Amino acid sequence: MNDSRFANTPEPPYYVVIFTARRHPADDGYAAMAAHMQALATGQPGFLGVERVRDADGFGILLSYWESEDAIKRWREHGEHMVARDLGRERWYAQYALRVARVERAYGMTAPGSPVS
Repeated sequence: MNDSRFANTPEPPYYVVIFTARRHPADDGYAAMAAHMQALATGQPGFLGVERVRDADGFGILLSYWESEDAIKRWREHGEHMVARDLGRERWYAQYALRVARVERAYGMTAPGSPVS
């Protein structure tokens, strides 16, 4: 069994949106919106998966994987996602950067006997 924190992506090529951000300390509805956006994205055509990490100081990286640039565009233009982005700029993020890349190669491993969740 694989660790569920890893996105289950297909053989390349596919796309990744890399969202790196530093949050303001107050939650102010962030956690609820983030959970809603992840659930909403999961149902979008072309969505492949997501991986995220955040440290105690509010610095985080979210990787969302997509089948195509068109799928990314549809997500970017989704009405609820547009509202969340605006709120992020107004309330939640002190700084962010967004990058889009095409994944050409992907590989990995799980060591025998490694605990996975």
